Amino acid sequence: MSGDQGQPGTLERAVETTLFASDEPMTIDALAAHLGGLAPGDVRDALTALAAHYAERGVQLVERGGRWHFETAPDLAHLLRREKEQVRRLSRAATEVLAIIAYHEPVSRAEIESIRGVQTSAGTLDVLMEAGWIKLAGRREVPGRPVIYATTPAFLDHFGLASRRDLPGIDELRAAGLLDPVDEAMEASMRFDPDDAEDSE
Repeated sequence: MSGDQGQPGTLERAVETTLFASDEPMTIDALAAHLGGLAPGDVRDALTALAAHYAERGVQLVERGGRWHFETAPDLAHLLRREKEQVRRLSRAATEVLAIIAYHEPVSRAEIESIRGVQTSAGTLDVLMEAGWIKLAGRREVPGRPVIYATTPAFLDHFGLASRRDLPGIDELRAAGLLDPVDEAMEASMRFDPDDAEDSE
């Protein structure tokens, strides 16, 4: 990190201040624009340096879905757990739908139902949208032009994922004992071909 004795340099301090003051995670381009049109490469270097600086501290600088923000270090999260007693508890249906969207986005409601083998209520999708974990992602270019859904940066952030590439595979989930209650839906989603659902719409 630039600066004397390992202290942050001017750019790092500006990026640090901006992120602390921001209500939401920020992309490199947004940071660069906010700081007066800096080169994105310089901002990325500053972020990398800051991430290293905070790596062993109580808060860490992380990237989730291309957006940067500070969050509590994983090993200290339990200290704040009492502040988050209202953790969203998803129904089995909502959990299945969220898993399907995460692994196959963008997907339509018909495609979700094709995987689950049962109808999906609008209420289930509403719950996930209200949680901020899924969003409308346009329409499928097939007859009827159904709405399609995708996950959000808030989904990645909540589950500690840098990108969808970090989603665990079925073997990892089974080894961790995390398949219940979504084992059947998850395994089905791994085998799903969206093209088949498109043909049936």
